[in-house]
Amino acid sequence: MELDIWEFIIKISAAAFSGALMGLEREFKGKPAGLKTYSLVALGAATFIIISLLFESSDSTDMTRIVGQVVVGVGFLGAGVILHDKNSSIVKGLATSATIWCSAAAGCLAGFGLYFPLLAFTIFVILINLIFGYLNDKLNGKANKDDQ
Repeated sequence: MELDIWEFIIKISAAAFSGALMGLEREFKGKPAGLKTYSLVALGAATFIIISLLFESSDSTDMTRIVGQVVVGVGFLGAGVILHDKNSSIVKGLATSATIWCSAAAGCLAGFGLYFPLLAFTIFVILINLIFGYLNDKLNGKANKDDQ
């Protein structure tokens, strides 16, 4: 059970960078969670994965449990950014919550050292937020104009 410090630094750096990129997109849009939140979620997820890898050769360790616990824990965190306006039945923060969840997935990829899938995943998350955010704004703007 030994941890190579340079491998650890590379993995957590990749996680933090991926999370920061996701957070930067959300920060520019003025969303409630930003750079720091996404970086820390990805960093934490990567660290939990790295810790679990220390027990990889142990017969009594189920490696999939750590990933499952990261998913559950981050789901709880993401739920904290979802707001429901009872007067208008509008739910806000779902995309932010989903992106927090994705930053944890990015951290897991980094923790396992899957750098090319991490890069592709990060790009996809950012593109989805940008493209669908733009389309959502256009559709909502059109709907609001039709109501007037």
